[in-house]
Amino acid sequence: MRSLKACASALTVALLVSSCSGGANDDAPEAMANDTMGVTDDTVVIGTHQPLTGSAAPGFRHVSTGARAVFDYINDNGGIHGRRIDYQVQDDGFDPARTAEATRVLMEDHEIFAMLGGLGTPTHEAVIADLNEAGVPDLFVSSGALAWDQPEEYPYSYGFQVDYTKEAKIQGHFLAENFAGEDVALLYQNDDVGPSSHAGIEQYLTEEIVAWESYDPGVPELGGQIAEMKASGADVAVCYCIPAFLAQAVMEAAAVGYEPQWIAPSFGGDVLIAGELIEQFSEDTPAEDIPSEAFLDGLIITSFLPPVAQPDDPWTAFFREIHEEYNEDTPFTDTTVYGMAQAVLFAQVLMETGPDLTRQSLIDTLHSREWTGPGLVPFQATENDHSGYSGVMVMQHHAGEELEILQEPMATDSDGGEILPFELDRPDPDEVALFDGAGTE
Repeated sequence: MRSLKACASALTVALLVSSCSGGANDDAPEAMANDTMGVTDDTVVIGTHQPLTGSAAPGFRHVSTGARAVFDYINDNGGIHGRRIDYQVQDDGFDPARTAEATRVLMEDHEIFAMLGGLGTPTHEAVIADLNEAGVPDLFVSSGALAWDQPEEYPYSYGFQVDYTKEAKIQGHFLAENFAGEDVALLYQNDDVGPSSHAGIEQYLTEEIVAWESYDPGVPELGGQIAEMKASGADVAVCYCIPAFLAQAVMEAAAVGYEPQWIAPSFGGDVLIAGELIEQFSEDTPAEDIPSEAFLDGLIITSFLPPVAQPDDPWTAFFREIHEEYNEDTPFTDTTVYGMAQAVLFAQVLMETGPDLTRQSLIDTLHSREWTGPGLVPFQATENDHSGYSGVMVMQHHAGEELEILQEPMATDSDGGEILPFELDRPDPDEVALFDGAGTE
């Protein structure tokens, strides 16, 4: 079987030969077909790779159900410029080798117009070059790695969530101001999450960090790491972890009498998911009679989207309505909202692009304006900046109560720039058109 890279190279050579031998008109039909791949008069086909099974599934399988619910809602309201959105989801089990095969199926068998929200750092790194060489818009990657913001190398790839460095930088600044003098332990995933997060938090905390412990997402064991964090005497534990490992970490800590202030990032701090996992992990153990909320009470979380625990937010309320109509058999979680927000942003860009849809016109439209919607912070998608959301707010979870806002949304860069508050003109859902001829009424 030929690799995606080989197929893309072969296409490039074929076009060059055709251009030299027969003139520009000979390769025009093929080039035009590539630019409109996946687009018909009544359909646009998009795809994604998601961990529907495997170690990351408990935390992230609801991302694609959230996106699908929004697309079903749009399709039931006539679609976008007469086209229904055909959303193809391939399970990669959070395994890069499976991601490569899933992406091949999406590109060659389903002939997708664009990739939307491919999830995971090691997984998406396995296919980013193939997508870019084939000219497939690679929109809103579900990972905070800095790799997606390399427009010179990957011109078709765009980030979505706040990158790991920006988020950790804002967390570090918050801790320096609110937990001054307290020792900090870091627990982080052993891929790009680790060094990227260190680059952010260490801009504000240096001597305060007394433990650095990593985990492998394929190895569900944290006993040694938690023991080292406890031995360090750290008062604050920052867990750059996916939800399954956050749940395991707080349980392991409780079991050995380690009670730090836990801090979780946007990609791991889904309290509903973590609570469900704690209930599963505690079955047939001494902890099974302890409410899951007891392990998560007081958890500090950062977020760039409105959480489900803020029911009065207009976008949370809008998403819940869609969820109850199209997704009633699944829980309404922060990861559900994540997928819904991606789908809304993609629909906004399609609407603005117009009926003459090509890959290039989609990219041109993405660069043409500032995009606002569900997000709490500015979204960056220009020719020179593919980074996505640019900051977070800081909240604290209290069992049985509403979230407490500890710090309003702040924005920054991935380098040494300031962390600044801002005023975001955030529209309500009924001010955003997601399908033809109407808003989200």
